[in-house]
Amino acid sequence: MDNGTVAAPPPVPRVGVAVFVLKGKSVLLGRRRSSIGDCTFALPGGHLEFGESFEQCATRELKEETGLDIGETEFLTATSTVFLEAPKPSHYVTIFMRGVLVDPDQVPQTLEPEKCYGWDWYDWDDSLPKPLFWPLEKMVNSGFNPFPSN
Repeated sequence: MDNGTVAAPPPVPRVGVAVFVLKGKSVLLGRRRSSIGDCTFALPGGHLEFGESFEQCATRELKEETGLDIGETEFLTATSTVFLEAPKPSHYVTIFMRGVLVDPDQVPQTLEPEKCYGWDWYDWDDSLPKPLFWPLEKMVNSGFNPFPSN
């Protein structure tokens, strides 16, 4: 029986690109200001735009959020995460890239303070802050290592 109401379509998965920016044995993390994962520590990154490559997105998002310039980028892995606890359920496919700083002496800036409390370098082996953003926490707990093997 049709009562005239139309069911809302399910949410569409979104694609995010996150960037491991490495310096020595440290990784760049920022504390999120967001309805999803608020106050958790996450990698710089954002939504993939139409027609954009993963490399272009990683470079653009890093520049927009931190002012940092990367040259070479490399695909590392991808995850699929469903956020049911969020105010609005969502599903993200996250592409994880590794980026090399053009100048290792660059200092990250907080260029989107409405989205991030600030950026800092954290030692991957000893001093990752808590809590980590869920996709990153899942990777860390699985033993994932973002550093080159050579």
